[in-house]
Amino acid sequence: MNHHVLPPLGLALATGALLPWTLARARWAQQVPRLALTVWTACGLIFALAVALIPAQLLLPGRVSHRIVDMALTLTFPSLHQLRHATGLEYAAAATALAVLALPVTGFLREVLRARRARSRHAGLLQLVGRYDARLGATVLDDPRPAVYCLPGRSRQVVVSSGAVTTLTEPQLAAALCHERAHIAGRHHLLVAAARAYATAFPRLPLARLGGRAVPLLLEMTADDQAMRAASREALATALYTLAVGRAPREAFAASGPSAALRMRRILTPHRSGHPVLRGLFAVTAAAAAITPLILACCSVPG
Repeated sequence: MNHHVLPPLGLALATGALLPWTLARARWAQQVPRLALTVWTACGLIFALAVALIPAQLLLPGRVSHRIVDMALTLTFPSLHQLRHATGLEYAAAATALAVLALPVTGFLREVLRARRARSRHAGLLQLVGRYDARLGATVLDDPRPAVYCLPGRSRQVVVSSGAVTTLTEPQLAAALCHERAHIAGRHHLLVAAARAYATAFPRLPLARLGGRAVPLLLEMTADDQAMRAASREALATALYTLAVGRAPREAFAASGPSAALRMRRILTPHRSGHPVLRGLFAVTAAAAAITPLILACCSVPG
């Protein structure tokens, strides 16, 4: 076997299994959800690139495959001269890598389009049965059950039921609205689409299986943190408790949901962010160091 396959193989193992397993069990991830989301996103991108490189490395001779490893590790793109003088085998390896990379990319695009169509249909219904409230900056639906949710993307809008308007106090309603606007501003629907696409493309992969559960929860916690910049912890926690009985469309982000109890406990338990950040960076560094022997072994063997 071409020994230059070791670096991408090590990266695939680290980002596809080792780091996701660590992330899913780390307490710091829920204390600093934005950092955890960054790590999950980086794992997804690096895993896709590493897996795409593996079959290319197996097809190419040692000298050429070593050059590809160097280019990947230094993020260097091939020059026009190199592209013009590439051999047929090199083009075949590139086509194979692109075909592997197209699997998660196609799944992501398909998921984005499917969710967009569903949100567009729901937005059309909202135009018929809802009314826009300029004071709230949201669409109000006549429904006695308290509910607050948002439609991100092209149809972006925050939706509030009349039950929520009458049940929640002004600080609680403001906290729930800030939570939903954080989802829209952060384009959180794209990360949800990526997590679902990975779960479809690689159902047995720890990165896809664990990330599919962790990413939506971390997005809700990120929106909670944004809301707490403008509202008190008590107002947001009480709003989540009151909204727990409400329902929202599948493609929407709802302030409540299955994770409400866990998030309420997190909101009402203040924590310092310094130590969790350090623990998170240490975990990422340890996972990156795990593939160092493979890179050194590759670079130490000629050709």
